[in-house]
Amino acid sequence: MAWWDLRPVFRFQSVRTRFQDLSNRRLGISALTGAHFSSINFPLIDTKKEEEFRTTELQLGSHTVSSHGYAVAKTHKHDWLILLLLMLIVILLYNIHPFYRFVGKDMMADLKYPLKGNTVPVWAIPIYTVLLPMVIFLVVYIRRRDVYDLHHAVLGLLFSILVTAVITEAIKNAVGRPRPDFFWRCFPDGKDVYDKWGNVNCHGDEKVVKEGHKSFPSGHTSWSFAGLGFLSLYLSGKIKAFDRRGHVAKLCIVFVPLLFASLVGISRVDDYWHHWQDVFAGGLLGLTVATFCYLQFFPPPYHSEGWGPYAYFRMLEDSRGMTQAPNDQNSGQAQVENQEGQSFHGCMGLTLSRDHNATLDDVESGRR
Repeated sequence: MAWWDLRPVFRFQSVRTRFQDLSNRRLGISALTGAHFSSINFPLIDTKKEEEFRTTELQLGSHTVSSHGYAVAKTHKHDWLILLLLMLIVILLYNIHPFYRFVGKDMMADLKYPLKGNTVPVWAIPIYTVLLPMVIFLVVYIRRRDVYDLHHAVLGLLFSILVTAVITEAIKNAVGRPRPDFFWRCFPDGKDVYDKWGNVNCHGDEKVVKEGHKSFPSGHTSWSFAGLGFLSLYLSGKIKAFDRRGHVAKLCIVFVPLLFASLVGISRVDDYWHHWQDVFAGGLLGLTVATFCYLQFFPPPYHSEGWGPYAYFRMLEDSRGMTQAPNDQNSGQAQVENQEGQSFHGCMGLTLSRDHNATLDDVESGRR
């Protein structure tokens, strides 16, 4: 039954009966799948499936860059081409002149902050948003020898950074908001000049004035949250931070990248390069894009399979099916019935066959 089906609401059924039906349904699914359920009726740990994956993983051995790297990269060749296209778009957007918004004399009260340097230089951004996460990805790869995890982590990270960069630069050019230090960019000698309409008539360096119209949103902040936010999600899945065992130390590890990204955003306000609204919007943008890009390749961190990418589990499923095929005379027919009868419920990975659904219906109706 779909979530939007409102027919049960209009049935004359007591509250107590409805709770009994819900409990019977959860017990039936638990008995069939071996899964443990939380109070929100989602399976958190599928023990049988996890044991089967571990057994198949030991039988197949490691999946290294030398053995499977080319095949994995070839499968995602179009994704790598899109990354190159995004990189070209970022370069193009960076060189485009932003919108020169009207700036009158009465607007200069909030734009006369001193012109300072960057606490976090531009060259440092790729180091802590790209290189640092990749070093952690390599450490995990050396431990697990899983090229699927390494490839998808790197690909997802680069997509998070580049997609955020494209959106950030496009909005910067479209909005053209002056930076808090715009006065000294426009009038480096302190002598302000305005045209007949009351707009600024800048006589400062052209590149400095151009950069002064790119305040919203903060690029440093959005890129920081795009890279370090992706790293935070990656770590939370690897260390199983949401396994409901109450290890607060795991949350501390997850929060470290986000804390560093927040400090970078605060430095942009302290340096008078951005208003606080620019930093808030940049952080929200980067974290949102990082979440979407991470979920494109990995299950949610709270999922029982959140420690590995989707492609890895698909490979194990395919390999397990190929291994069991010669030992099962009716494997072909069983596989067809399984493919036709399976039903996937949401991102939690709950799978029920037709026989399981029939059993659940019997449990709910009181036949069994």
